[in-house]
Amino acid sequence: MRRRHLVPLLAVSVTATLAPALTTSTATAAPAAVPAAAVLPAAGKSALDRYAKQKPQWKRCPEPEAPPEIRCATIQVPLDYRKPGGKRIELAISRIEATGPGKRQGVLLSNPGGPGGPGLYLPLGMAEWLPAAARQKNDLIGFDPRGVGSSTPVTCGLEPKEEDWLRPYKPETFADDVAWARTVARKCEEKAGDILPHITTRNTARDMDLIRAVLGEKKINYVGYSYGTYLGAVYAQLFPKRADRFVLDSAVDPERAWRGMIQWWAEGAEPAFDRWTAWAAERSETYGLGDTPKKVEGAFWDLVERARQKPIDLDGQVVTGDDIRMGMRAAVFTPLYATEAFVELSNAADGETVAPKKLREFLRPEGRHATGATAATPADNGTASFWAVVCGDNSAAWSRNPESYRRDAIADRGRYPIFGDFASSIKPCAFWDRSVERATTVNNKAGSLVVQNEWDSQTPLPSGQALHRQLKGSRMVTVLGGEGHGIYPSGNPCTDGAVNRYLLTGKLPVKDVTCEATEGSNEQARQHREQDVLPVSPLPVRAPDRF
Repeated sequence: MRRRHLVPLLAVSVTATLAPALTTSTATAAPAAVPAAAVLPAAGKSALDRYAKQKPQWKRCPEPEAPPEIRCATIQVPLDYRKPGGKRIELAISRIEATGPGKRQGVLLSNPGGPGGPGLYLPLGMAEWLPAAARQKNDLIGFDPRGVGSSTPVTCGLEPKEEDWLRPYKPETFADDVAWARTVARKCEEKAGDILPHITTRNTARDMDLIRAVLGEKKINYVGYSYGTYLGAVYAQLFPKRADRFVLDSAVDPERAWRGMIQWWAEGAEPAFDRWTAWAAERSETYGLGDTPKKVEGAFWDLVERARQKPIDLDGQVVTGDDIRMGMRAAVFTPLYATEAFVELSNAADGETVAPKKLREFLRPEGRHATGATAATPADNGTASFWAVVCGDNSAAWSRNPESYRRDAIADRGRYPIFGDFASSIKPCAFWDRSVERATTVNNKAGSLVVQNEWDSQTPLPSGQALHRQLKGSRMVTVLGGEGHGIYPSGNPCTDGAVNRYLLTGKLPVKDVTCEATEGSNEQARQHREQDVLPVSPLPVRAPDRF
């Protein structure tokens, strides 16, 4: 299946105007659910009405490679839904119209993950992989979430090295890590302290409902990946009667947002590591890492120690033992890739020439990620918006005591030696302001379809199972043996068929569905890794340090 790969993203310059006042009986009136979720007095409700009455001015999108069928506009939303008459920010939205004359039934929104992932051009990918019948019925709606990309982008003024946030615990560097975390939080407060507290998942969900109202729809359909599953779950919690067909692919556990989700990366890596050592041992004649899992494990830790003593030079970029631990954390979920990459690393340690592109997960972020920033999108926008959500959604999840992070990092390095200290050591959230709202408890009966691979590096299987339990009206599709983060579409008839039937009919499976991964679907996941793209997305991948 062909997929576009657009470079990220230019700021949307088109604007929307506020329409003349409409009576509350019109299709574009503000839905009661919006002010109810914001707990607004009567004056607040009338203040929101004017937002719902906006008329998007659809124009060519600013990205030069964007085809003419996708149109862009900008609408305004309240910075603070508790004060809708106050400051406004812009929200960039896009649309590809339904293809079936007379068959249009509604809209389908989407989110590619993050937090901090732009989604303005995601409809281009959706247009390629959705069933033709679904394309006939739905306008495909994309948007950059508030604070992201073309939607009043936030910045903390961070240097590239300050964006490097997955840091191993070392007694001799912990004080520096505390200073780094404090500096990031201080810079964010100084640069965007008036905006960042309102860049939250709850407010992004409210923005989605305002998009719904502006488009004159009673309900929305939705496909969300990774972080987008949490956004979809929060929307369903705030607006259960507005949620129609919701597909939640590679799912976040709401009860662990967000420190606990980062710690899932360490917990989930251990069984994946064991699976990898067994896989490599069975192929010892090919790869030479050892003919038992124990020997393969020994080869791994031997290389980590070698690189600790003498870092590996990859075409001018240095790989330490900690970098190997960090890279293998995500790599082991795809044993073939992990084995080939590990052999390349071993060869590099022996002084042989290798291809650094194959080893991108072992390079520090400043060597791995392209910012894609434009004049209108700050270079650190992805990181600034990431911390706004990760810290601001639930500040209660983050201790204010730096020493508690030291203790947790030491303990979790023992429990989860691959990645435990990375996950549990200090983050900027330790110095972030308190959340302006309580954390969202997800516990509703809105219908949705949770789709989950068994071997997912960013949202491990137990995370998807947890979201399924909390969404009482959901069904779950589990792909046994499935590798990779982001599933639909995968070319697996079982998985794709379950999602397509739901999107077309609105009927969930009678019971949970278990699919077996196919060689083709796992091969597609490996190709996504090699091509540096998210499944079905025209956006560059930001894994393994994002959801």
